[in-house]
Amino acid sequence: MIVLITGGSGCGKSTYAEQLIDRIGTPKRYYIATMQIYDEESERRVARHRKQRAGHGYQTIECPMDLASVEIEADATILLECLPNLVANEMFDGGDVKRIFPALEALRQKCTHLILVTNDVFADGITYAPSTQTYIKNLAHLNNQAAALADSVIEVVYSIPTIVKGEVPCV
Repeated sequence: MIVLITGGSGCGKSTYAEQLIDRIGTPKRYYIATMQIYDEESERRVARHRKQRAGHGYQTIECPMDLASVEIEADATILLECLPNLVANEMFDGGDVKRIFPALEALRQKCTHLILVTNDVFADGITYAPSTQTYIKNLAHLNNQAAALADSVIEVVYSIPTIVKGEVPCV
């Protein structure tokens, strides 16, 4: 099962994803962390997420780039947080955005459940610098691919999940 969870920044996506994995109940849990710590804000966000996951049985894999290099045990549940960071890291740190989706497909074959967290960064109507526009376009393309692959797509708004595609798993 693949679930794509989307929403704005700070809307409760991560908490919802972790609650979903608790309901699924698989003992093998991997958290693929894609955020690079580059300032105090990102350091606080990572610390908050680590605290939130504490005691829930996750094995954390730091993977800011090259998702295909991740090794996991079979029959596991993976929480990948988050696609926007992965796209930015691949784009701006010498990687290749085109290798992300094939890596997601490969992870899908290795695990029982794949929970993907992404952001909705497309609704503000602001014109950005060309590199940012390219980033937004790349993220939109990856989100579209992930949504097509997913069994369920859930948008979280103010901590309230809304089904966009499929059904809410494990209810």
